[in-house]
Amino acid sequence: MTAALLLPRSLALTPEGAALVAEIERYLAGLPATARPDLPYVCPLGSTVRPWNAGYPAPRPTLLDRLVHRPARPVPVTVADHLRLASRYIYAFGWLQGAMWDSAGRVCLLGAQAAVLVHGYGTPDTVAWARTQVMEVLHATGRPVSSPDQYNDRPTTRQADVHHLLDRAAARAQSLGL
Repeated sequence: MTAALLLPRSLALTPEGAALVAEIERYLAGLPATARPDLPYVCPLGSTVRPWNAGYPAPRPTLLDRLVHRPARPVPVTVADHLRLASRYIYAFGWLQGAMWDSAGRVCLLGAQAAVLVHGYGTPDTVAWARTQVMEVLHATGRPVSSPDQYNDRPTTRQADVHHLLDRAAARAQSLGL
């Protein structure tokens, strides 16, 4: 919208009004561009888009880690936290059947657990305990499978089923204090 449309008609039609508008436009064009504030995007429904690992500290290498060129120590997480992070990871990057991951970044259940581990959350023992909890939930709910991956790759399994499974396994792990 031009500035002339915002001015009262009496000022916009006069030579003085046109000169004033031109002077203001030159002044505004000469101002430095303001930096965009680093605020989170708020979607129209009112929730803020957050990263999949929000609320968990990022792994930070210590001085010794940097000196000996090794990766940072993993952030300790509970089994329940690991399962919740895996569900968040699937939600953020997409779900996949028949492979651990694809070129678009989508992952299966095992791929999500591996991604959480690779990003520095938990240890291989945490992943093993988490998979045990997932298996316990699968068997307790009448889904006898040999592995969570077999359940993930079934043609009848949907992404919502995987999220529900991870949520129930996280609740079980938390109730057991894992």
